[in-house]
This record gives sequence, structure tokens and C-alpha cells, in this order.
Amino acid sequence: MTVQQQTAEIGAFVRFLRDVEARSVPDAGWYGVFAARDPEGLRACLDGVEILPWDVVESLLRDLGESPEAAAHARALHAAAAAAYDRRPGGAESLRARRALMDGERRGAEARARELAARLRTAPPAEAAGLSAELSWAHDDLLRAAARVVELTSRLEAVPAPVPEAPPVPEAAPRPAPEPARRKPRGARYAWLEEDAPATPAAPVLPTVQAAPPRGARFGGAPETPTPAPARPAVPPADHAGAGRAAGNAVYALQRLRAQGRSGEAYALLCEALAGPPGWLPALAYELGRAGLAADWATLLWEAASLPPQPYAAVVGALADAGRAEDCEQLLRQGVARPVDELAEAVTALEAGGRAEETRTLLAALVRTRTPEEAAEFAGVRPGHLVPLLLAAVRTSAPAHEPALLHALRAAGLPTA
Repeated sequence: MTVQQQTAEIGAFVRFLRDVEARSVPDAGWYGVFAARDPEGLRACLDGVEILPWDVVESLLRDLGESPEAAAHARALHAAAAAAYDRRPGGAESLRARRALMDGERRGAEARARELAARLRTAPPAEAAGLSAELSWAHDDLLRAAARVVELTSRLEAVPAPVPEAPPVPEAAPRPAPEPARRKPRGARYAWLEEDAPATPAAPVLPTVQAAPPRGARFGGAPETPTPAPARPAVPPADHAGAGRAAGNAVYALQRLRAQGRSGEAYALLCEALAGPPGWLPALAYELGRAGLAADWATLLWEAASLPPQPYAAVVGALADAGRAEDCEQLLRQGVARPVDELAEAVTALEAGGRAEETRTLLAALVRTRTPEEAAEFAGVRPGHLVPLLLAAVRTSAPAHEPALLHALRAAGLPTA
């Protein structure tokens, strides 16, 4: 690919991005959030100096109400621009540094979300609304960081290996090979880390602008195709002992609470749904989608990802049985951020329920988004059973990661054969 082609691809995406900016409301929605949190970074992306993370692009498109076809076109422009950007000298090194920063951001947001969730469970009503808002932003930070780890991993795997230079002609003086200049990592753009910040950041700061409820990254992160908001099924799922009636009542109550500004109670109502039968959740997803409350369903999915392993596996199974494949996959991707000992229990629970496909999806996400050391720690929970599963997953879904994983397993004293 020539430099001119690279410039053309980045330029096409920049022109598209500027059109999105021109149609966005300056101080509202996600554009207002991103502009307030990192105006310099946003401007760098609009100038083509950086590539905007896909979850940010997707959020901006959602604010504008773009069609799935327009989102697919945007995804293609973004992928072409990112590929051209990553092929520049030092691209692979920069991607690795960015991915390390985003993994640190993911860990910090995960810890913050767990802390806030624990406080919310015992908080008095006067504090519940504020904590609920903080938790919503912590969830959004975590989901964006996790999505970007996946995106950066995919981009890194797509960078072609450098072609070795031909040996010099005999008697000719060897030419000194240039070292591409090491660029300062800037991968934390829109994760709201300073470039010289520690790997594990402090709690995210709430924006000072009125913004729409966090939702953008909940539907993004997969590198292959755009992931729209959960689509409303053509027909409601089969009713399980009054699930449809209960879901309709819950949505009605949720709408009343939202209209009255009682966001803390609305959040609590959503969480209560997870205490009911898992088989009822597809009906609730349908009713939320029909009422235009897809963002609340995304919040519910996030909360389900933090359930203990057994209930978590039960929800995964219920969504799979109801044919909600995208929701099921999203829940599995979100669940991979939990501690490795809980991940091991979740895998066991999925296997016990006969969920072989879902088990493979969870393991594939693990080897692609967690570090080799974390994967080895996961396997160490039950080496005889989990090591073979992990090796099968990495060989099938991420073969480029196998050498690093094998090294981590050996360093941990685990079998690799």
C-alpha cells in the first residue's frame, strides 16, 4: 500500500467524521461528553492525527439516529483508515503500548464498578440516585475499555510482519537501518487517561455536561462487523409461566419511574429482574425493545455479567435458548472481565449445562482480551481440565497468541502438552 493510498483512506474517514461533527449538537449527547472530557484528543482525530476508537464513532452515530446501513459504511471507512494508520512505521509497537494502557484502564474501571455496586446495595435512598449515576458511568468506562482492548488486539493481529531487507552487495558498505522513532503512547484517548498516567487510573470523573445515558460502547467492540442495538424480535418469545405479563408490568413501572426522575429506583427495578427466573429475561428484553428502552436492556446485560458464576451461566443459557444470539455473545464478552477464579467457575457451570458453544465463545474472548499471565492464572484453578480447553481456544481463535500463552503456562509451572 502506498503512502498516497494510506492518506486517501485516512482522509476519507476524516471527511466522514467531520460531517458527523457538523450534524452533532455541540453541548449535548455523546459528542458533548467526548468534547468536554478530551477536546484535544477529539480535535486530533478530526484532523486525522489519531484514529477515533470505534465505540466513540458508534456512539456519535447513535446520537444522530443513523441507519444500520450508514453504520456499516462508517465501519468500513473506520477499518480502512485504522489499517492504513497501523501500517505506518512503529505501528505495531504503538498498538501494543495502547493496548497495555487500555487494559490498565479496564482493570481500574472494573474495580471502581464493583466498589460502587457494593455501596449501592446498602445505600440509603438519599444516596442511591447519585451512586447509580456514578455506577452507570463506571460501567460505561469499563465497557469502552474492554471494547478497545478487543479492537486494538484485532488491529495488532492485522498488522503485516515486516519484510526483511535484502543482504547488502559484497564489498558495499552496509547501510545503517533506521529505528522508527518511538512515539509517545496516546491510546488512552477518550479513556480519559493522561498520556503519562499510571496504568491503573483513578476513578473516572463525571462529565460536567448533561448527556444522554451511557450506552454507546455497550453495543460495540467486535472488530469484524458493526453491532447495532439489540434488535426487537419480530414476535415476542414464548411466554414462560407469565413472563410476558411480568415483563410488561416491569416496563410500565420503569417508564413511570423514569418520567418522575427517580433514576435510582429505576436502576434498582432493573437489578431486581435478575433475581427472578432467568427464563423470563428474554420476554423483558422484548418488552424493553418495544418500548424504546434498549439502553435499559444493555444496563441489565451488564449487571448480569457481574452475577455469581452459576446465575451468570443460567442467564447465558436462557438467552441462547431464546435465540438472542447477539445478547448472549455480548454477555459472554462482558463476563470475561471478571476475576479469573470466577471465570473458571463460570466455564464449569456452562459446561455442566451443556453449553459447549457458549463455553468456546467465553474462552475465545479470554485468550484475546486478557494477558497471557492472567490466562495462565485462570488455567491454574483446575489445570487438568482448563489447560486443554485454553490451548484449544487459543489455537482456534487466536493462534498468534499461542507462543505467549505457552510461555506463561510454563512459567506458572503448568503442563502444556
